[in-house]
Amino acid sequence: MTNFELLKQRDDEYIIHSYGRFPIAIDKGKNATCYDLDGKKYIDFTSGIGVNSLGFCDDGWVSAVCSQLNKLQHISNLYYTSPCVEVAELLVKMTGMKNVFFSNSGAESNEGAIKAARKYSFTKYGENRNRIITLKNSFHGRTVTTLAATGQDVFHNYFFPFTEGFVFAEANNIEDVKSKLDSSVCAVVVELIQGEGGVLPLDSAFVSELTELCSEKDVLLIADEVQTGVGRTGTLYAYQQFGITPDIVTSAKGLGGGLPFGCILFGEKTQDVFGPGDHATTFGGNPICSAGAKEVLSRLTPEFLGEVKEKGEYISEKLLKMPHVKGIAGMGLMLGIELSGIEAPEVVRAGLKHGVLLLTAKQKLRLLPPLTITYKEIDSGLKALEKTLSEF
Repeated sequence: MTNFELLKQRDDEYIIHSYGRFPIAIDKGKNATCYDLDGKKYIDFTSGIGVNSLGFCDDGWVSAVCSQLNKLQHISNLYYTSPCVEVAELLVKMTGMKNVFFSNSGAESNEGAIKAARKYSFTKYGENRNRIITLKNSFHGRTVTTLAATGQDVFHNYFFPFTEGFVFAEANNIEDVKSKLDSSVCAVVVELIQGEGGVLPLDSAFVSELTELCSEKDVLLIADEVQTGVGRTGTLYAYQQFGITPDIVTSAKGLGGGLPFGCILFGEKTQDVFGPGDHATTFGGNPICSAGAKEVLSRLTPEFLGEVKEKGEYISEKLLKMPHVKGIAGMGLMLGIELSGIEAPEVVRAGLKHGVLLLTAKQKLRLLPPLTITYKEIDSGLKALEKTLSEF
């Protein structure tokens, strides 16, 4: 048996089969290049589903994390720690939001945002103003509550009863939102780009009208930036390209650079909504994860973010010349490739043979490469992708 076959055999025996894994085992990597157990090289256009924002084993990130690891790994939120405060200060100053709560994942961030919205409304208007509008085709997580908030029927099965209080409106249809925004609604949640739903950016006009509507009715606007945040679209958060300021922003994935780290950012209306005991998590703001996040944020300079946009444009231009590519959607280094005549999962599987790691989003190929990917790595990955597409 090969090294991979032995590992797969053990995986099959000891790990529950809730993941559809691809038939390779990644052993090591640097930036956007990695190698499997048998030494085969791959260009990574996935960054661990948008998590490895600085790529594999970035020198500065590794140094920051290891330095903190040698000082203090955990103490709980009953005590103050410098890394937690430092990353909070960075986030607030970089976004203009007022304060932050730290979590461990995107789903947890969204759960906390839902709680905050309901408490804000309960305190101000009473207990019957608690429904939340989300958009059809959205995705907000895999807990029972965030599944309930997800606007895709395929996720609303098996785990009954789901959390109540969610209503779904058509994306980019302000009249549909208005028809559902009655006196029982406390918040609207949007992804500025629907990621798992197919890499679909919202229309700027819709976002502007929605923001005004929410402000008029004192309904909180929550931006789920779990996938779009932390430089992914070419700005720190995607909402900054839409010219709005949400009341709450949720974040995770790329924030920790590879460690489980998320946050909820609160604006002026919501900065005082949580008091002691209202919300908590054992690992939130963990010193090691905070050190990793601080390094990530410190790298996201205007020049760096400008390069993210340029790389996205470069990749899009090259992709549009490839066989079977019908169109490109997305912003920065969050790209969805519309295909003609072939299925995206087939391309992902075939890409492994040529040494490129890819993702899907509904019927599209999805690219979420590390923000630090070099042009040499981009060219190598695109060459492998073009070879793959040419075989169909």
